[in-house]
Amino acid sequence: MKIIALDGRTLNPGDLSWEGLSTFGEYEIHDFTPKEQVVERGRPADILLVNKVVLGKNELAQLPNLNCICVTATGYNNVDLQAARERGIPVCNAVGYSTDSVAQHVFALLLALTNKVYQHHISVQAGEWQRSDDFAYTLHTLPELAGKIFGIYGFGRIGQRVADLAQAFGMKILATHKHPERDARPGVEFVSLEALFEQSDVISLHAPLSEANREIVNAQLLQRMKTTAYLINTGRGGLIQEADLKLALQEGQLAGAALDVLSTEPPKEGNVLISAPNCILTPHLAWASLEARQRLMDITLNNIRAFQAGAPQNVVN
Repeated sequence: MKIIALDGRTLNPGDLSWEGLSTFGEYEIHDFTPKEQVVERGRPADILLVNKVVLGKNELAQLPNLNCICVTATGYNNVDLQAARERGIPVCNAVGYSTDSVAQHVFALLLALTNKVYQHHISVQAGEWQRSDDFAYTLHTLPELAGKIFGIYGFGRIGQRVADLAQAFGMKILATHKHPERDARPGVEFVSLEALFEQSDVISLHAPLSEANREIVNAQLLQRMKTTAYLINTGRGGLIQEADLKLALQEGQLAGAALDVLSTEPPKEGNVLISAPNCILTPHLAWASLEARQRLMDITLNNIRAFQAGAPQNVVN
């Protein structure tokens, strides 16, 4: 059996091992595959591993040996599921591997907004502490998280883990969710989306992107936020109308934003949020801790093992 990874660098930039694939047959790893080489490189494969490489109807039609697609991610919109189904090719994804890592990054972003550790470090490096008349100083007013309201849009696995951490900081939790009765838990109040944006001191986005909620965070919702509130997005960039957010930041409708995702990734030249005030951007890394990627590798190996045993798992088509 021939296993080929078309964009393996995202999962394993060099700090993990691919040796587990040798259990199943011959394998070949490409760090990155441009669109024009997908068919050429993928043609010999019985199993393809892809992260963001697009496998559309046209590509699939030219891969006669292909019997299984393992997506090394939770999202699978890069694969034409119907075309794969018509060919009898299972598409297997991975879920739950990055919950703790994403939740951790949410608070890394929040503390960057509130405590501004790096800015104070730069200030000390510039000699401002040495020149200070007082033993202590702050560059900005520093808010305390305890007692503040943490709002969560999307209360799935990651949203629930974020709630745990927020409660550990002494914060009150509001959330919006499709199934509040099913996922009710102590200390969490479910409210409408409008109430979430009006009442929260911090809003963190964790809902999957769909056509129903694309750019749901727009001027109308942003105008409901407290001027002291923060917006965090580690979900999907398409949840936010980026031009509206930039304008809201410029006009001081909220205190700041911290985003790990953008509507187009990598961002195009001139993305409006790259120059937005009080806006922290990180390159979609919340999921990518060593431990999370090892879990993702293990799930992928188990998906291949299950397929070889004739009982594919985590099938999304």
